[in-house]
Amino acid sequence: MSRQAPVVALDAMGGDHGPEVTVPAALDCLREFPDLRLILVGQQEVLSDHLGQYESSHKNRLRIHHASQVVAMDDLPSKAMRNKKDSSMRVALNLVEKGEADACVSAGNTGALMATARFVLKTIPGIDRPAIIVALPSVHGHTHILDMGANVDCSAEHLFQFAVMGYELVRAVKNLKSPRVGLLNIGEEEIKGNEQVKQAAKLLSNSYLNFIGYVEGDDVFTGEVDIVVTDGFVGNVSLKTTEGLARMLGQALKDAFNQNLYAKLVGLMALPVLKSFKKRFDPRQYNGATLLGLRGIVIKSHGNADRYAFANAIKMAMLEIDKGVPEHIGERVATIFANRKSA
Repeated sequence: MSRQAPVVALDAMGGDHGPEVTVPAALDCLREFPDLRLILVGQQEVLSDHLGQYESSHKNRLRIHHASQVVAMDDLPSKAMRNKKDSSMRVALNLVEKGEADACVSAGNTGALMATARFVLKTIPGIDRPAIIVALPSVHGHTHILDMGANVDCSAEHLFQFAVMGYELVRAVKNLKSPRVGLLNIGEEEIKGNEQVKQAAKLLSNSYLNFIGYVEGDDVFTGEVDIVVTDGFVGNVSLKTTEGLARMLGQALKDAFNQNLYAKLVGLMALPVLKSFKKRFDPRQYNGATLLGLRGIVIKSHGNADRYAFANAIKMAMLEIDKGVPEHIGERVATIFANRKSA
């Protein structure tokens, strides 16, 4: 569902920082986008107190929707669904299901968000499992990778469905006519990989997708592929490894420029380049992972996101509303199933 004025429901209590981040980020987005409307979902008194700390002429496009409970970051997904039906997370998703909001953004517990979103919104017909997709910077733009942790064990059919969903999302939000799809493997040769990967490659080769074959881990950042498909176990490990490497390189650079006075002077001269480098690879710019395959738009923000990062997750939700991503996926999957039945 897409409206002229997008409406986004925010799980305002979720994440490591809750309203300290979600409230100012919401006001920042309202200031930047005059047609945006936001719903802050959470404990009325707490959110009112936080809103009172900010002077803003845009509060008329924001309302608070009370929810009495909060899903903690260490809550088990099953317990969160069973015992916290009035959580800010659950209520925000309910607003999407009821049509009162076009999308939900949450920095809360990933497992609980995925389980609750799947229960409340259901999957698009023809999609067995939702998947998490993220965008990472590459030499020539971005590479989108899925699944990033929602599905540890995947069949060849699941990997094929992930590819279709990723393809339709990237076509819509990046305006790419035919994005390149690669299947993550331990080598580019046909004999490499487990049976699921080999069978998935056959499905992809016989599909409408622009499948370029197997890709390896080092291909993610070259800019030679737009979408990389893998199971959630490998995808999540790859993401965390990348994040750890980025932190290590950042610290190594800082240490190098603080070794002595000469190094500090060199660092000062290199400051414009370093700032440009940091901005390009700042993970906060890419905050906002999409839960693909649901009958509604759900964006997962990093749990430790700051104000700037959470605002970017809201912007991702707005983009997907504008592009009608679930509708694109639903139409494509319906076509695929119709073709299979007639074959």
